[in-house]
Amino acid sequence: MEHEGGEGLTDEAVAAACRDGEPITQQDYMLQQTMLRVKDPARSLEFYTGVLGMTLLQKIDFPSMRFTLYFLGYEDKSDVPADIKERTAWTFSRRATIELTHNWGSESDESLSYHNGNDQPKGFGHIGVAVPDVYAACKVFERRGVKFLKKPAAGKMKDLAFIQDPDGYWIEILSPNNMVSLLLP
Repeated sequence: MEHEGGEGLTDEAVAAACRDGEPITQQDYMLQQTMLRVKDPARSLEFYTGVLGMTLLQKIDFPSMRFTLYFLGYEDKSDVPADIKERTAWTFSRRATIELTHNWGSESDESLSYHNGNDQPKGFGHIGVAVPDVYAACKVFERRGVKFLKKPAAGKMKDLAFIQDPDGYWIEILSPNNMVSLLLP
């Protein structure tokens, strides 16, 4: 594949690299979760539910290993099954959920912080949340005291924003309709 430093892949190189997966992968595979480690679950849950509007789908404690998992997503609360076995299967059948992992005691460790992937060395970058109106969403975020990395009117790429959660993870706020004019000539 031709790939010169500082340039993206050509369309031909992309086509050559992207092949159909095994037939089994073309059926029911899906992106189910992204895991983020959190220092203080109360702050993180308030942010993801109260600020971003996600629903807590399930909380799972692992006392012997001293951690808890919180699964969140954009689901109607009335759809969450009450029965724990049904809820577990249902939770893991949802698309694109967030798994917040809290190692017990981390909230008391003043020296602990998690790498957000955007500081050096760079790695993980951000998650993206689609909203109908980026500017209206950002007004809510401003009122709630959310930290902005980029407001929608700033920078070269207009009409999208970047905010941070309590642990410093970046979240892109975008409107699907704006992305067409933003990314395509």
